[in-house]
Amino acid sequence: MGRQKVYLEKLSHFFQIRNLLLRQALAECLGTLILVMFGCGAVAQLVLSGGTHGMFLTVNFAFGFAATLGILVCGQVSGGHLNPAVTFALCLLGRERWRKFPMYFLFQTIGAFFGAAVIFGMYYDALWDFPGCFNMTGSSATAGIFATYPGKHLTIVNGFFDQIIGTAALIVCILAIVDPYNNPIPQGLEAFTVGFVVLVIGLSMGFNSGYAVNPARDLGPRIFSAMAGWGTNVFTFRDGWFLVPLFAPFLGTIIGVIVYQLLVGFHVEGEVRDKEMAEQENERVRLTNVTTNDNSKDGNKEMH
Repeated sequence: MGRQKVYLEKLSHFFQIRNLLLRQALAECLGTLILVMFGCGAVAQLVLSGGTHGMFLTVNFAFGFAATLGILVCGQVSGGHLNPAVTFALCLLGRERWRKFPMYFLFQTIGAFFGAAVIFGMYYDALWDFPGCFNMTGSSATAGIFATYPGKHLTIVNGFFDQIIGTAALIVCILAIVDPYNNPIPQGLEAFTVGFVVLVIGLSMGFNSGYAVNPARDLGPRIFSAMAGWGTNVFTFRDGWFLVPLFAPFLGTIIGVIVYQLLVGFHVEGEVRDKEMAEQENERVRLTNVTTNDNSKDGNKEMH
């Protein structure tokens, strides 16, 4: 046991990364991998089984719990963003440095890519056994297992609006959860609350296009599916639909940040700031009174 412990310690020192940003980015990569692996795995079961091993509700629960698990895995290291839109929001508010944004975006996308790869490998035989396994449209379409695609009724404009609203709702709720001045969530429960938010968004806003509201979650698996057999159609489908879940969430993030700060954030922060200023003023007055009383006592002593 002693030798094994020493060996493991040496191995730990050898693989330890001391660059904090890189460690955080790797944690985000693993967290996003878990999110996509479990979420897309639920979609794969639903599609490939013809509905016998899943339903719309189970997919939403899978993504909700997957978000919770992903945050639990990497939250203590990186904050558990799992979504470039969340990182973008925190950067806008000055809570994260802007240098984190491109690094997190890259590694979140890589994690999503490998999450899709895991599901593809797991269901490889089932995919080949499925009629028209690489179809993009129709009843046998399977591309939607990995990335999001618009429903037949959805236009690009409406889809853009769909992603903006969905992401704005996500950001408003997350900002409320992480805001220490607004009913702070008990430590350790933040991940479960965020997972609940993802579940609610899926249940209420998933009909149009699958509620990506996460550029990395959509882009990584889309790139993988293009390489795995679905081809460049994943990027050209419906006049370049992939650009909608890639860019619209960032606009939704800006709107979400503005809405939350104007209606809640600035006010609760202001109350705390005003209270602190009042306490500082009272402390200053108290110290001034103490100093004045001490000077008066010294003056009386000199007179005597």
